[in-house]
Amino acid sequence: MLFFDRRAGSAQASTKRLWVYDLRTNKHFTLKTNPLQRSDLDEFVSLYKPGALDQRQPTWSEQTPDGRWRCYELEDLLARDKISLDLFWLKDDSLLDSDNLPEPDVIASEIAEDLRSVLEQMEAMLGDLEPACSPPRTSEPTAVKRKPPP
Repeated sequence: MLFFDRRAGSAQASTKRLWVYDLRTNKHFTLKTNPLQRSDLDEFVSLYKPGALDQRQPTWSEQTPDGRWRCYELEDLLARDKISLDLFWLKDDSLLDSDNLPEPDVIASEIAEDLRSVLEQMEAMLGDLEPACSPPRTSEPTAVKRKPPP
């Protein structure tokens, strides 16, 4: 969600900082099994402090990397590729930690082994299906007699 204060037009940007609260990372809201509740917004509401921007304090820092509330300076945002507001700073627990992955040759070997196993299973299934799906075969191909041209 983005909140803006209405201000008169100006040649200078009136926004110097963007405050962001990340309610999406590691939060899995659904309409039926885990709907968003008012209590899920309590931390944001207490940190937002409308009308008192100078009293806002971020919960994120290098020392508290799990903090959901942080500030971005306008210059930092303008320096981003395509000035993107797609901002991520919390570690997503659902993603693999690439620092703890095996070496690429180990991963490739495991993939190849899995593919060989799948191929063997597919060939076995195909062998089971062929007699049921194919017309009966004769040992000798049947010759087709053609009339000689006139």
